[in-house]
Amino acid sequence: MIKGKSILSLMELDRNEILKILDVSAKLKEKRKDGIYPKLLKDKTLVSIFMKPSTRTRISFNEAMHELGGHCIDVTSTELQLGRGETIEDTAKVISRYCDVIAARVFSHEDVVRLSRASSVPVINSLSDMYHPCQILADLLTIREKKGKLNGIKLAYIGDGNNVCNTLIIGCTQVGIDINLACPKEYMPSNVAINFALKAVESSGSHITFYDDPQEAVKDVDVIYTDTFVSMGQESDKEKRLRIFLPKYQVNSKLVEKAKSDFIFMHCLPAHRNQEVTDEIIDSTNSVVFDQAENRLHAQKGLLCLLLLEESEIKI
Repeated sequence: MIKGKSILSLMELDRNEILKILDVSAKLKEKRKDGIYPKLLKDKTLVSIFMKPSTRTRISFNEAMHELGGHCIDVTSTELQLGRGETIEDTAKVISRYCDVIAARVFSHEDVVRLSRASSVPVINSLSDMYHPCQILADLLTIREKKGKLNGIKLAYIGDGNNVCNTLIIGCTQVGIDINLACPKEYMPSNVAINFALKAVESSGSHITFYDDPQEAVKDVDVIYTDTFVSMGQESDKEKRLRIFLPKYQVNSKLVEKAKSDFIFMHCLPAHRNQEVTDEIIDSTNSVVFDQAENRLHAQKGLLCLLLLEESEIKI
């Protein structure tokens, strides 16, 4: 049962719950194509807290609540009393008396954990330094749309073992996607995510494999995924990071030759063009990055409905 859960990493969900979110999201997307917007969350309110800048998260959550008949209140941490020293716990206790669900985009994952512990309503991690669950739900929805399935798909992640990579490992191994990882030894994904994934594959039957050479990692894969080499808050390490990542981990025309001819290229955006990926790849017919971005809206609609309603109430 998903209702009432806080979603901080995707580890809170099992395989069936993830698939349920994708199913509801897909149905809502189809309705939207027909100009139909079921008002499933009428009179429900989301408070969305931003400690970091945002394009996709801010707009997609706002539009999701609007299309579902609800209301979204956006606030930055400097606009809240958080900016003047009020604790996260006190903030959570107050806000959760006003609304039905909270989303938070934070620098430190511990902040969203503290928020969820003190809140009386579900909390969604809309991005932290450790995890990005909303992005990966949208990614899984995109892969299923483009490839017709999840189980048995082969995905290669190339680059920084960051919050996106951590969550991708968790999500993929739960739904049966084989994942190849090629990350520098200095920037591997978290041990928590890896250990969870190693347990998940025991029941899902998928595989997680580590490669030193990106050329080996992308052989015969269905999906190639990368993310920026320098995330928000890491600007002081930019030169060091680029020396380590380039040119070895760049997704370019030479690298993708090893993948299946109908591979799809994925990136959570924003992209630093011609760093982690060249223009010719991100703008190619294999690229689905803008479909991913759109699916943030649909996946979050599905997630919000299942967090706030009983399944029997979701009539689409």
